[in-house]
Amino acid sequence: MTARAPSAASHETGADSELGPLVFLIAGEPSGDLLGARLMAALKARCGGQVRFAGVGGAAMAEQGLNSLVPISDLAVMGLIEVVPHLPRILGHIRRTVAKVRALRPAILVTIDAPNFSLEVAKRLAGEGIPLVHYVAPSVWAWKPWRAKRMARYLDHLLTLLPFEPPYFERHGLATTFVGHPALEAAGAGGDPAAFRHRHGIPDSAQIVCILPGSRRGEVRRLLPIFREALERLAPRFPDLWLVVPTVPTVADEIAESVKAWPLPVAVLRGGSAKYDAFAAADAALAASGTVAVELAVASVPTVIAYRLAPLTGFLARLLLKVRYASLPNILLDREVQPEFLQGDCTADNLAGALERLLSDPAAREAQKEGARAAVAKLSACEETPSELAARTILAMIDAGGAFRNG
Repeated sequence: MTARAPSAASHETGADSELGPLVFLIAGEPSGDLLGARLMAALKARCGGQVRFAGVGGAAMAEQGLNSLVPISDLAVMGLIEVVPHLPRILGHIRRTVAKVRALRPAILVTIDAPNFSLEVAKRLAGEGIPLVHYVAPSVWAWKPWRAKRMARYLDHLLTLLPFEPPYFERHGLATTFVGHPALEAAGAGGDPAAFRHRHGIPDSAQIVCILPGSRRGEVRRLLPIFREALERLAPRFPDLWLVVPTVPTVADEIAESVKAWPLPVAVLRGGSAKYDAFAAADAALAASGTVAVELAVASVPTVIAYRLAPLTGFLARLLLKVRYASLPNILLDREVQPEFLQGDCTADNLAGALERLLSDPAAREAQKEGARAAVAKLSACEETPSELAARTILAMIDAGGAFRNG
């Protein structure tokens, strides 16, 4: 049974009573940075502001008051092979982060996603009296199932985004709480489509496609050229086509430079709120597989999913993966709600054909929206937002002095 957090009556412990407990957070990529920022806001709200933060994060967490120990751009590396050239720098950051945690002795350490970095930090701190919580379970149901048993040896608690994940870890004795998917917190964040069009000079008659090539440099460099070819194929059929490209700081400049030469009108957007404005106005989206697939489903944007790993990484992934789909809405419903094209199938012709159907066929758009609603309905844990439930769980552990292991 999924562990549920006890209520937290007091959030001040021991030497932390005057200023509140010190929470050390680690987020290693933009999606984790946003998750961390929402968690920080929820912790502050629940503690009346009496909580302190230290750790590693990006721009969103900085807005909540975190002074990052490590540049998050140094950590946003993905792939089995691609990470190798960056290992010396990443290992140095791991050592410095571990040393900082030991020096500060926080009330709790919360690592967020980015397991290659964050879980290595947690593992090195196991048994030192600092409660260890990881937020966002690795996809052990998709590949490397043995990671669940390994994590249970050193973590004290796990917060998961998906309803089917807790049993994979609880069977090994790791207390786990399903908190819900963070995309649900953006459900009401959409803007005014008419105002968005006016702000970017997009005619009312234009069809808008939202382009999301990923948050890591490797993803962007592999996908953007294919996306451009696909959209060039669509241009003759849809003469009023406009593109909007929401970005994150790690790749914003590179994307802006790349799309300058595109033969279609393109608006490059910066900032989290701009993304949700774009979703509200978009007729369709072309996106890298990842968290954004769920965000687009929550926003009811008909979407085509694409992904391409480096050749050797892709070969190894095909051998190890145990799921039929990459897109989470598809996984949740065990059917293809969002058309997805991976590796060799990620071609300009395939992407253009799927996008053309969504742009020209109202029935196809509505069918995907209906499926998206069914998938999104599975992602809520309770009436609290995911961040609120995560904050409540973490503060309960602090109140208990970390004595929350195994439920």
